[in-house]
Formats: sequence, structure tokens, C-alpha cells
Amino acid sequence: MLDHVSITVDDLEAAVDFYDAVLGALGHDRVYRTESAAGYGQRNSATDDSHCYLSIIAQESVTPDVRHWAFRTRTREEVDRFYAAALRAGGRDDGGVALRPEYHVSYYSAFVLDTAGNRIEAVCHRAPDQVG
Repeated sequence: MLDHVSITVDDLEAAVDFYDAVLGALGHDRVYRTESAAGYGQRNSATDDSHCYLSIIAQESVTPDVRHWAFRTRTREEVDRFYAAALRAGGRDDGGVALRPEYHVSYYSAFVLDTAGNRIEAVCHRAPDQVG
């Protein structure tokens, strides 16, 4: 559904270290960097529009709110790696890692706050025997 997303942060250096760690844990490398922004993922093109791209953009101030950004994973182990990497990189727990059957029977996710206080999530929708 989404083509690209931007997340604003007030400390780009801390955010880049954080997103390098958490997105790296999910297999997404940083592909772009300037003094005011960083990018992850692959941009779409006229011949391939199957990707999603994330920009991290520096702002003088950030006011986190209730929205959050969820990153899809293929396995529950990736959710666990995301969570551990987030905490090591300066993120804060915001709901932890858990099976959340209120969404559906296999919904497994982790909620954290990034270094600017933005809420992010890693989610696996598959049952452990449905990895592929």
C-alpha cells in the first residue's frame, strides 16, 4: 500500500545509528545519506514498483504522537532481532515483544520508541510453521 514514508528526527546521527541497527536486523541497509537525511530500502521505478522506501529526515524539533510505523518481517526471530537491536541502539521499550491475538492468532510484534520518540513496530503475521 505504501510507496514511501518519512520519519522526522531531531538528532540525525543518533537516528542513523538506530535505524542502521534495527533495519539492518531486518535485512534493510541504508542506501542514502546527506547532512539532513538518510534513506533505507529501494525506491520504485517506472519498471518496478514493488518496493517501499523509508526516509529519515532531520528537523529542529520533533513532537512524537500516537502514530506508528510497522515494519513487516518474515519470521518471529526477525521481530526478536529488531527488538534487541533497538534497545542496544538507544531505543526504548514501548510494548515489548509479544503474541497479540487481539489482532489475529499469529500476530507477533515488538513496539519500541526510536531515539526521537517515534513509535515503531516490527510485525510477523505468519505462524512459526508458515515461514517462507
